[in-house]
Amino acid sequence: MNKIKTLWPTLKRLLIYGSQYRKPMVMAVLMLWMAAAAEVAGPILISYFIDHYVAKAQRLTVMAIGLGLCYILLELLASALHYFQSLLFNKTAVGVVQCLRTDVMDAALRQPLNDFDIQPIGQLISRVTNDTEVIQDLYVIVVSTVLKSVALIGAMLVAMFILDWRMALVAIYIFPAVFIVMSIYQYYSASIVRKVRSYLADINNGLNEVINGMEVIQQFRQQMRFGKRLRADSQMHYIARMKTLRLDGFLLRPLLSLLATMVLCGLLMLFGLRGEDTISIGVLYAFINYLGHLNEPLIELTAQQSILQQALVAGERVFELMDRRQQLYGTDNNLLISGCIDVKNLSFSYNTDKKVLHCISFSAPSCSFVALVGHTGSGKSTLANLLMGYYPINEGEVRLDSRLLSSLSHRALRHDMAMVQQEPIIIAESVLLNITLGRNIDEKTVWSALETVQLADLIRSFPQGIHTKLGEQGNNLSVGQKQLLAIGRVLVKIPRILILDEATANIDSGTEQAIQRALNLIRNRTTLIVIAHRLSTIVDADQILVLHRGHVVEQGNHQQLLDKNGRYYQMYQLQQVGESLASLEKRDFTKFP
Repeated sequence: MNKIKTLWPTLKRLLIYGSQYRKPMVMAVLMLWMAAAAEVAGPILISYFIDHYVAKAQRLTVMAIGLGLCYILLELLASALHYFQSLLFNKTAVGVVQCLRTDVMDAALRQPLNDFDIQPIGQLISRVTNDTEVIQDLYVIVVSTVLKSVALIGAMLVAMFILDWRMALVAIYIFPAVFIVMSIYQYYSASIVRKVRSYLADINNGLNEVINGMEVIQQFRQQMRFGKRLRADSQMHYIARMKTLRLDGFLLRPLLSLLATMVLCGLLMLFGLRGEDTISIGVLYAFINYLGHLNEPLIELTAQQSILQQALVAGERVFELMDRRQQLYGTDNNLLISGCIDVKNLSFSYNTDKKVLHCISFSAPSCSFVALVGHTGSGKSTLANLLMGYYPINEGEVRLDSRLLSSLSHRALRHDMAMVQQEPIIIAESVLLNITLGRNIDEKTVWSALETVQLADLIRSFPQGIHTKLGEQGNNLSVGQKQLLAIGRVLVKIPRILILDEATANIDSGTEQAIQRALNLIRNRTTLIVIAHRLSTIVDADQILVLHRGHVVEQGNHQQLLDKNGRYYQMYQLQQVGESLASLEKRDFTKFP
């Protein structure tokens, strides 16, 4: 009973999605009842024919042909009605799944970004695709089968009570037994079905990891290890699925067929006790026919428990995703004007165990150039993500244009802030769409940005130029070309605040100089925050923050930090030596081709 109470809210919520298709559903139900009436009327005609003509040895060919034609017409009518109601149910199911899948994707897109740090992508994909497909079966199979079975059982019960109420009372003894079987099935199958859905999500997640990491897997010859892992996940799914099949095989058709046989024996005993004078042979035929037809919808009703359980478990997983907290934004819809940044006593931790940033404070006036440097793990990218509003702030505050970042709306924050990440995302669309990202920007401006980032010649060499579609994740571009494309996105519409997260790490020195010239051109129009690995790229910064283990250990411009002879000085000297050695090696290599 507790499980039923737990599953009922999910079922109710799933059925609510079908309320917008009320009209086709009502039409389908009416067709079901009409079809049930047509199916039930057939045995009544045969019963009448047996009692009034066969039993009395009368030969009326015209009447026999007429009853036969009526029987055939009733069956044809029932088949046609079942066909059209099936179309209506499928139309409803496809519409519900489309609406549900849209809502799931919308919820996923609005999740806080830190949720994606811990959530396997394959499981998310499984909820959007596999789980919603299972929910479609709720309408196509379960709802239609339940309504069809209820209509057929209801019509047959009415007919049986009209024909003979005593035999009808014997026949209905099967219903309590069926309800007991359904309750037992529901009790044992719920946990097994949950495991089936969970193992299927693990399989999808494993496949996603294997496909995305195929180069590394083959490079380090890890095919066997990953293959074993996928086989193990598949084996667990197989074992759980076999448990459901065994449960189906024991509790469904064999057991229900036994119950139906017992009821049939009861009808024959009643006929034997009462005799032909009390119960006619035609009525007995009709009851046997109805019992044979009654057994099938009862079996189907019980069999739908498995699909219903899977749909409810899938619904739980889908609604759990939809009900998660969303990325929170403020209500201040005013756009940024100056782009000044003020950070005060900012501390942050991804979890409660360890802080990643400790009491960070700095100010970036409008159109200034601020650089963040430090070794890997010092907190540079985390600070940039906090400035973008990707994560909620634990302690301290960040103000943009003297307004709390948390008070800004999504429109205000994203309209005037942009970030170029170290690993940019390229969508499988045209070059033009990858640059504009749906913004109203003309092609001339796009070409100008491509010229600035030195991608114009490459794009012109493509078969369809700027309208050429890029491969998945931009696989027909190099890593450096992807970064240049990402920089071009921000150059077509310069934001008030621009953050570069080591955006020039994978490009050659010549292209880097071109990017530096482009950034110099926009410095007077945007506040520039640069996370730099190459210190030579930020020597002109107005302010440099040196981070170490989440603390700002040094702060000042390039010359001031060199004069301190501290951590920044050591980093700069090491890079200078490294670049000198690389230059010597290159010169020596050219001497000896």
